[in-house]
Amino acid sequence: MEALNNIVGAINGIVWGPVMLVLILGVGFFLQVGLKFMPILRLGKGFSLLFQGRSSQGEGQISPFNALMTSLSATIGTGNIAGVATAIFLGGPGALFWMWMTALVGMATKYAEAVCAVKYREVDELGNYVGGPMYYIKNGLASHWHWLAWAFALFGAIAAFGIGNGVQANGVADVLEANFGVNTSVTGVILMVLTAAVILGGISRIGAVAGKLVPFMAVAYIVAGFLVLLINIGAIGDTIGLVFTHAFTPSAAQGGFAGAAVWAAIRFGVARGVFSNEAGLGSAPIAHAAASTKGPVNQGLVAMLGTFIDTIIVCSITGLAIIASGAWTSGESGAALTSLAFETSLPGIGGSLIAISLSIFAFTTILGWSFYGEKCVGFFFGHRALMPYRVLWIAMIYFGATADLGFIWLLADTLNAMMAIPNLIALALLSPIVFKLTKEFFASDGASEETSSKPAE
Repeated sequence: MEALNNIVGAINGIVWGPVMLVLILGVGFFLQVGLKFMPILRLGKGFSLLFQGRSSQGEGQISPFNALMTSLSATIGTGNIAGVATAIFLGGPGALFWMWMTALVGMATKYAEAVCAVKYREVDELGNYVGGPMYYIKNGLASHWHWLAWAFALFGAIAAFGIGNGVQANGVADVLEANFGVNTSVTGVILMVLTAAVILGGISRIGAVAGKLVPFMAVAYIVAGFLVLLINIGAIGDTIGLVFTHAFTPSAAQGGFAGAAVWAAIRFGVARGVFSNEAGLGSAPIAHAAASTKGPVNQGLVAMLGTFIDTIIVCSITGLAIIASGAWTSGESGAALTSLAFETSLPGIGGSLIAISLSIFAFTTILGWSFYGEKCVGFFFGHRALMPYRVLWIAMIYFGATADLGFIWLLADTLNAMMAIPNLIALALLSPIVFKLTKEFFASDGASEETSSKPAE
């Protein structure tokens, strides 16, 4: 086991090294420039379409709003609480700056993913809309690139059990045991029952649950976070200063903080940012492909909001609260660091609030990633594999809640990066299509019905 751990650790160091960070930021920046910064400049348009998209608008299974909520159910998870804290613990306050940079270019990446997902989606044997990187690679690129589709589906099917199942269940079990004394086995069983009640109903039920639960949990957490920042309002100026200063200069050791080089701020800021908002991983477009939307660009404009909401809003709340409260120098890491920041500012309720928030965030992530994983498996084996996969998914939750997941964390982090590689290559190759569809859409002010949302034959 130690040898396997060392091997995966070595691979992790490579796939999350300079080449990967340049690839993620480089492709995102290339798309952002090619789109003439439209995802940032048209943010208001995206929110307008999101409001309109609460009801179905075209071909698809779930409303554009529920497609985004399904995507957000998978992205707003432990990464927003534990991931941000880990980035600051390892990279210092400057890591938050690099999370922001990842999000700004990631909005263009997420937009392009959704545009391609709707443009190249298919209808499966059951009449369901399916899409995502494996389909836009297969239907949009020449045959010599098709191996990338199989690689993505393989990495995605396995990685789902890490990032979307074991890691999330383990986070819930740990935080409930630490704060409320709930036995991890009990948590595992409860999570299994709740998950089964939702995912056995497929994407329609997942979308319906996500459409109700995600907005509630996100707003509640943001309100609590703003309260923490209001209590520490005198430190906000210095906090912002630390974020920008340490993004480009090393963070000196102080208190329980060991100090960090600029490279650590960049590496962990980008890595945790991608882990949180999943821009470039290729997971979110699997959900957006099922949207009942007027066309690719419409859904792309809605999809890019996921990165903005996840990182620019939710992760910022966590990061600024950790730094402003002074908890970042405590030596704590992960969810314990975020819990300390909130408990310091809101004595008696802060820790419990984080425990409940993380539990809900992680539960919805389990739901969203179950859909991602089953679509990757379905790409290989068809619809017959879906129900066995769901049963296995439910069973693995108990293992995740009760086992030591040090190795699973490492494996999930590694496979996340390996998912991103074929997806980012595909996005770069398909970028002319994305630019063309976007130009045509805005040339007509988006008034005409798009006709390129029909599934591939």
